[in-house]
Amino acid sequence: MRTIIICVTLLAANLSGFAQPYEHQFLVKVGDTAPDFVINETSGKLYKLSDLRGSVVMLQFTASWCSVCIKEMPFIEEEIWQVGKNKGLKVIGIDLDEPIDKVKEFAKRTKVTYPLALDPEGAIFYQYAQKPAGVTRNVIVDRNGKIIALTRLFNKDEFDNMKKIIFEELDKKSE
Repeated sequence: MRTIIICVTLLAANLSGFAQPYEHQFLVKVGDTAPDFVINETSGKLYKLSDLRGSVVMLQFTASWCSVCIKEMPFIEEEIWQVGKNKGLKVIGIDLDEPIDKVKEFAKRTKVTYPLALDPEGAIFYQYAQKPAGVTRNVIVDRNGKIIALTRLFNKDEFDNMKKIIFEELDKKSE
């Protein structure tokens, strides 16, 4: 009897770890339609996420005080943005609750050329992640507005897998 209970417990633990859709304090999961919001780039350009249907979109949640974000940004710039921007990819850095002057200085300091957008009071971020959640995270959205990948922190293997998903999606024909 004890062996059966242990096996069932291990199986249940394994399945719950596998099936847990909201890991890393995300409020969304792969397969969900990405919550829509208005993007306000530091350039002053305004549009909705849903206006980007037809493009593959990478939302990079970031902040100037986030050391992990700063570590990840050159990889996003060089390995994703520069390679994919002419293939239908949109990369948008969503800066958590910082004023425009700080965000513009952050872009200069990190030397990213993809657009950074403002997220006053975390109105965008908190549609995707729980209030106490850490900011370093990426959400990849397909051409139809569905989430196809989520990452948290910066792990090169996870980053490379995300990159693979992005470029496989870019290689697909629009439906």
